[in-house]
Amino acid sequence: MIVTTTETIPGKEIVEILGIARGSTVRARNIGRDIFAGLKNIVGGEISEYTRLQAESREQALQRMLDDAESLGADAVVNVRMGTSMIMQGTSELLVYGTAVKIR
Repeated sequence: MIVTTTETIPGKEIVEILGIARGSTVRARNIGRDIFAGLKNIVGGEISEYTRLQAESREQALQRMLDDAESLGADAVVNVRMGTSMIMQGTSELLVYGTAVKIR
């Protein structure tokens, strides 16, 4: 399946718009990561535990969007966007969405 942040796909024609495809995940920090992150915060630098957590979240939400697009019968998802919001302290949602389309 083609996934793009653009509105069109070069060399392809969008023949049908199927609707919005979306995927999300809600993740919380954990005490083990928080302790290490707190120590890292003292000395500075990247907090790799949180970087990995966010990367895993993005991949899971993206895969869920692709699954949703597939269930709609899509060949591609255009105009893909990602957003995040805090649900409560230490917990956030990552949302990926785009327009599921049929292409030729």
